[in-house]
Amino acid sequence: MFGLDFKLGSRPKYPYKVGLALSGGGARGFAHAGAIKAMLEVGLKPDTVAGVSAGSVVAVMHAAGIPGDEMVDMFADLKFNDLCEWKVPKDGFFSLERFQEFLRKHIKYRRIEELPLRTLVCATDFDAGRKVVFDKGPIAECVSASCCIPIVFQPVVMDGVRYVDGGVLANLPAWALRDDCRFLVGVNCSPVSHGVVKDNIVQIAMRSYELMAKNNASHDMELCDMLVRTDEIAQYKVFDLKGIRRVYQRGYDDTMAFFRSRGVEPK
Repeated sequence: MFGLDFKLGSRPKYPYKVGLALSGGGARGFAHAGAIKAMLEVGLKPDTVAGVSAGSVVAVMHAAGIPGDEMVDMFADLKFNDLCEWKVPKDGFFSLERFQEFLRKHIKYRRIEELPLRTLVCATDFDAGRKVVFDKGPIAECVSASCCIPIVFQPVVMDGVRYVDGGVLANLPAWALRDDCRFLVGVNCSPVSHGVVKDNIVQIAMRSYELMAKNNASHDMELCDMLVRTDEIAQYKVFDLKGIRRVYQRGYDDTMAFFRSRGVEPK
């Protein structure tokens, strides 16, 4: 396939030819949009996509037909408070209601099952302590549930169930696609950041989340036939949208470098 030496072996037929699994990573998730741009340029088009946290944002926007450049333009001038609202701390410091409104404004589809491309949004059922996959349901609520980092954000409640970030249990959703795809691409844009962690509860929560996500993604990386890592973006903060154009370019460059190292050039 595409002249690459992939470990496909003698797998039987699957309902989907190419699957794409996108990790969590906050603002670093725009590396996914760059990776998709590179994939499309070499002719590797996903038939189904799954995302966790920031990966779910890019997944649904790509499935809705929004190009990567437009995704970046939507977020580039925003600040954290444009998407989140401070709440009196009880079950989280911030509400994601503004983020939900943003998604409703910019995505013309309202439900996951309406998207032209089969899309899976992965989250964590906080009450049952298990991984969940949304293949139907309201996009804004399901995606915000997938992005809901515990302590930082209030859990998203749907039908009486509290949901939090999918990265709590599996930050790379290869597990959600492996059995359905002949060829699975994974993009991991969640390297552990460098520098001093400040003594405040949000910073400590974020550092804990990063370490947890790094550890729980290891198994899912091994499930992928092709894995793109964007370790160079560790310098960018999870909630800092100022650098997303550079993150987007880094995702494109790293993915294209992967292809070119295997003799594949844009068509």
